[in-house]
Amino acid sequence: MTPDQPSWLYGTEPGRQVVALGFALVLSAVAVDYLLSGHLSLFFDLCFITICLLLAIRVEQTSLALGAMLPPLLLVTVLILLGLVAPQGVARADDGVVQTVVTGLTTHSVALVAGWALALITLEGRRRGVLSSDDG
Repeated sequence: MTPDQPSWLYGTEPGRQVVALGFALVLSAVAVDYLLSGHLSLFFDLCFITICLLLAIRVEQTSLALGAMLPPLLLVTVLILLGLVAPQGVARADDGVVQTVVTGLTTHSVALVAGWALALITLEGRRRGVLSSDDG
């Protein structure tokens, strides 16, 4: 790394650790939001977007593809878990897991798109930055 290159180009966490960190952070955000409001609210959406950006920054160069797939995987997994444990946090209490996931995806689609877009833009910037530094 040269001094003129930003440090965010160099993520240091292996893919497995980024996945574990992502699930820990997203589940923590769910727990805090559920304790504060009883359901997933704007607080979770903002946390999710921030987490997606953080994970895209932290993942190492060899695992950029994993970083690109992680945001939807995180959200769908969290919605499945909530559908099994506490569907009233996303949908009606008597909804099944599939309906909870569908409701959660529609309700939090803006956060998913924003978080995923930020992650993809960050990952592409990292890929281009590292590639251009190898050429020069």
